Amino acid sequence: MESQLDRPMILTGLTFIGMLSSVLAMWPISHQTAEFAHAGGILLVYLAGGLPAGWRALVALWSDRTLDIDLLMVVAAAAAAAVGAPFEGAVLLTLFSISTTLEERALGRARRAIEALMKLRPETATRVAPDGTVSEISAAELMVDDVVILRPGARVPADGIIASGSSSLDEAHITGESVPVARHAGAQVFEATVNLDGVLEVRITKTVEESTVARMIALVTAAQAAKAPSERFSEWFGQRYTVVVMTGATLAFFVLYWLGRDWEEALYRSATLLVAASPCAIVISVPAAILSALSAAARGGVLFKGGAALETLAAVDVFAFDKTGTLTTGRATVERMVALDGDTRGFLSMLSGLEAHSEHHSAAAIRREATRQNLAPKRVTNVITRPSAGIVGSSDGAQLWAGNSRLAEQMGASIDHRQLRELAADSNSVIYAGEGSRVLGAVTVADQARATSASAIAALRAGGVRKILMMTGDRRPVALRIGSEIGLEEKDIHSEMLPEDKVEMVGKYAASGKVAFVGDGVNDAAALARADVGIAMGAAGSDVALQAADVALLSEDMGRLSEAHRLALRTASIIRQNLTLAIGAMVILVSGALIFELPLPLAVIGHEGGTVLVVLNGLRLLSDPIRRIG
Repeated sequence: MESQLDRPMILTGLTFIGMLSSVLAMWPISHQTAEFAHAGGILLVYLAGGLPAGWRALVALWSDRTLDIDLLMVVAAAAAAAVGAPFEGAVLLTLFSISTTLEERALGRARRAIEALMKLRPETATRVAPDGTVSEISAAELMVDDVVILRPGARVPADGIIASGSSSLDEAHITGESVPVARHAGAQVFEATVNLDGVLEVRITKTVEESTVARMIALVTAAQAAKAPSERFSEWFGQRYTVVVMTGATLAFFVLYWLGRDWEEALYRSATLLVAASPCAIVISVPAAILSALSAAARGGVLFKGGAALETLAAVDVFAFDKTGTLTTGRATVERMVALDGDTRGFLSMLSGLEAHSEHHSAAAIRREATRQNLAPKRVTNVITRPSAGIVGSSDGAQLWAGNSRLAEQMGASIDHRQLRELAADSNSVIYAGEGSRVLGAVTVADQARATSASAIAALRAGGVRKILMMTGDRRPVALRIGSEIGLEEKDIHSEMLPEDKVEMVGKYAASGKVAFVGDGVNDAAALARADVGIAMGAAGSDVALQAADVALLSEDMGRLSEAHRLALRTASIIRQNLTLAIGAMVILVSGALIFELPLPLAVIGHEGGTVLVVLNGLRLLSDPIRRIG
């Protein structure tokens, strides 16, 4: 990016030197030297500041059939030179060149997110072969299930699971979490995070091409390419308004000449109108704010897939949340277990064999419990998932299943047993398991609300969100327990919902306002896609959810969501400020040019000054990063 800006910087430097030379020539020196310095300086300005802009204008006119702002500035400067006011034209070209370069450098700060991400990725990894030999290889060569050693200070070469060891990791560049986090065996680690103190063995779960950083780079690239509605409008307006300005300036020349002004004065006034009416500030005001906000969000661990998602988030008045893994930690634990035949170890082995094929948080809790009891999971094949119900597979010719009461009913199994009724009486999630039409037992799994959920919901309400809902496929008692802990009203807690129920409810609220849906699993993909803004929670969220979402929260800190909403609101406010300033300045300048015969230099200063001001106002968002509030 920096190399791409070297040429504009050099040309702007030459333009400034030429302008400075021309101004200094006005000091009392020899007449011949002054004339030479003055003329030479103005010539340098027109060559270094005018020719590149003229070339860009011709390319746009030839290739895109568009009249752009470069053309307006070059025509105005040429008109000034034609009527004997080359100095005023040189001032215009100098300020235009400086403001254009400043805009490119300023917006370049927002666009350099991809370069920063690329620099985070380690080039090599220390791999442990199956025979125990250790070798250093390129990170790009890593395959799934490879084991790598991470020594203190090393960056994680690809996403993986800690096989052994414990350490603190710096995840700031990925999740935006400023404080190092403790990670132990079984925990997930992400590419480019830094191992701080312990020695870890990590089993790779994703190749470099599929890792978190690769996903972040793809999202940032898409975000910068996708334009927000206001960006598209300002670009559309700028292109068409430029034609209007060119036409208006031409008409002004003929009208003034017809009214008796000599051609030089008519051309001078037309050039002044051309500068005063140019829409530079209007065109740049929106992307300056959008790109700055996208960059600030990325630094805080929130990736928007484009400016449209950012703008829509500011307009959202209903937030709908999935429960498990979103409002709750997703780190569930097995609380109670009942095997109707009394063989709890055999029951848990069968259940963990089934849940080995599931990504659900309850499945992870069951697998951890089996590991804690040193139980080998039963081998289960032909496994299929039934969304919002459970999982079904086969073993030794028998059909096995595990899920909620809805799945038990689908399998024709009765759960009307005294011991199972006792499990269902508490406020924890119940998972039934069976073989064919016979229920074998059940376990209860407890999940806890995230520590940041309540404060984040309170912050969203304070930010003007009209309604906050929780949608879950879990039982009503479980949903009410979590909902009450995080401050939701009972009427806003919806339980025992299928994926299609969530989609239907999101659509119902979307009919009367903007709706955001926040989720993390495969079951949430349809609702994420249906919402006006879909928000995927956590870098470890399912690929399906991340694909369907418009926003990805890489941290599992719910406070980042309310901070992203605050940033979206502030961006919308700054866009309004920029457009008001840009339009107001243009109205004043045009009025001055038409009514009060505004001098060309003042029109130039007003035009370029307004443009720089809206850019700097937009760049304020770069210093407003998303921060932890929980």
